[in-house]
Amino acid sequence: MSPPLLTLLPPPDLLVEEGSGARAPADTPADIIVLGKVVDSYGLRGGVKVHPFADDPQSWGAMPRWWLGREGDVLQMWRCLRLIHCREHSGLLIATLEGVADRDASESLRGMLVGAPREELPAPKSGEYYWGDLVGLEVVNVQGQSLGRVAGLIETAGNDVLQVMDEEGKERLLPFVDAVVREVNVAERRILVDWEAD
Repeated sequence: MSPPLLTLLPPPDLLVEEGSGARAPADTPADIIVLGKVVDSYGLRGGVKVHPFADDPQSWGAMPRWWLGREGDVLQMWRCLRLIHCREHSGLLIATLEGVADRDASESLRGMLVGAPREELPAPKSGEYYWGDLVGLEVVNVQGQSLGRVAGLIETAGNDVLQVMDEEGKERLLPFVDAVVREVNVAERRILVDWEAD
């Protein structure tokens, strides 16, 4: 199982604080999935280098538009930019975006997250899952014991890791590999694992 796992951020209409009235623009999709992060500028004409969070970045690198937002921005103020050109280079994507015409403009995008609405993403193949589809799923071991729910995922060099939190706040880290993960049932919101409760 080598899934192109991605991160799901909170809905963009989350309030900063109750009663503040501050919201993301009404036309911002509520289901943006993070695909990567702008790590640097590229060249003098506004190109950017993007670190992809997926195994197959060319599948979303061909989309006509990207949404950009700041990490940690609870408002999730995403803005949409038309993708002019995108190519893969040394594990990164080199992209040109409409309205980003020079190096100063591209440097201002450093650290921005790149995302897209869920419905614009390619459907995952059998045995592949977006991270956002796994967050919140209950994790049950083969003995029928609930280990908690997926709170997040960690990308490591060897394999991805499920962060599972139980009701008491105890965290378990389970490798997302065939030997541990026996079944993922997104429809039933459950992951079956071969992992002891203790």
